Amino acid sequence: MFKSILIANRGEIALRVIRACREMGIESVAVYSTADADATPAEEADHAVCIGGAKSEQSYLNMEAILQAAEQYQVKAIHPGYGFLAENALFAERCRQHKLTFIGPSAHVIRLMGDKATARRTMRAAGLPVVPGSEGVVANAEAALSLATETGFPVLLKATAGGGGKGMRICRDEESLRTNFEHASLEAEKAFGNAGLYVERFIERGRHIEFQFLADSFGSAIHLGERECSVQRSHQKLVEESPSPVIDAGIRHDMGEKVRAAVRAIGYVGAGTMEFLRDGEGNLYFMEVNTRLQVEHPVTEMVTGHDLVREQIRIAANHPLSIRQEGVEITGHAIECRVNAEDPFDDFRPCPGKVETFEPPAEASGVEIRVDTYLQSGRRIPFHYDSLVCKLIACGATREETRLGMLEALGRFRVEGIKTTIPIHEKILADPRFASGTYDTALVGELLEENGRVGAAAPGTSGR
Repeated sequence: MFKSILIANRGEIALRVIRACREMGIESVAVYSTADADATPAEEADHAVCIGGAKSEQSYLNMEAILQAAEQYQVKAIHPGYGFLAENALFAERCRQHKLTFIGPSAHVIRLMGDKATARRTMRAAGLPVVPGSEGVVANAEAALSLATETGFPVLLKATAGGGGKGMRICRDEESLRTNFEHASLEAEKAFGNAGLYVERFIERGRHIEFQFLADSFGSAIHLGERECSVQRSHQKLVEESPSPVIDAGIRHDMGEKVRAAVRAIGYVGAGTMEFLRDGEGNLYFMEVNTRLQVEHPVTEMVTGHDLVREQIRIAANHPLSIRQEGVEITGHAIECRVNAEDPFDDFRPCPGKVETFEPPAEASGVEIRVDTYLQSGRRIPFHYDSLVCKLIACGATREETRLGMLEALGRFRVEGIKTTIPIHEKILADPRFASGTYDTALVGELLEENGRVGAAAPGTSGR
């Protein structure tokens, strides 16, 4: 096992990994930017080192500074968390060159799955169904139009190197495709340094289903069930749950076995997530593989009882999986709300600044409450980074019990000094479509439209 691990990240995920290291008897080294000098991860780690300025490219994306910190503290492994360098094949390769273990899959697998068009071809060859569309990147708007005419409108233009909704456009006719192709290509080039686009049939009112998997270097691979991530705004997830209300045990087993086979076929080692789109007829189509730990991993941990970060570290240290597929059992139901420092009454405008009061709920009726956060009262939220400040997770015996428990927990959450997305979470959890489990990716948009700008804030709650 590793003596020490450097955590190349910030915020709640850095703290999550630091605490896992402590439980495993591993020393932790936190890196931080000048904007995060007084943040909790830097305080809780065994060692902490400043690696640069507030801008991400000066710090959390600064490979040289991170590698120098690893050398300075003589660590043998780096955990990238999610975001920043977590899916950067060059960084994984640089770690290998410096004789450091990158806690994640190989650079080859990251490249293979990082190019979405290549990933589609690879997964199709491995036996997974994919959304009808192009075999690879399309050369230009004319080629995209030819394919769209064959597939049928509407179609979705997607950046082959993309993520987070960047370089993605829905096209409902020839005119919109021609216009959107140039815009999506430019956006993809700016965001990812790769202007390549591919085309998929756009599935109206689809549902976003993803399977968590783990694989070791001895050829073993397991899945830990699915998560439902259909509550999204602008392709950004707001609420996740496990298990999905529309996936039964038979589908879970069948698709899980296909996921395991595909993971073994590409030589994947580590933790990862395979994402699918479910159409109105219940068909699941492969979308992409996230070659890292997901933000929403806690809901899987809550219903399976398995610690994914600990397992990640064990796998990276060349230990076999400590979990067998027959030992994976889903018990109860878990829901996670991503609490962001954003104003849902103003088009989700980021709201960084000083947090006067931050008091997450400790309990709620009939459920277990888990809070993953780095924030404390009196601390400042920098404007340089992602606006996620807390993940609130509830787990109960049934979905309805969990939903009601989460609503109670949200009502008890006290935040002053900044605005947060708690009000929209309360509306989502109380909505009949979510309550019945019949929602899809259109839910948040419909809620916003039906309620205006989510509706007027209740007295005394505008700062939440």
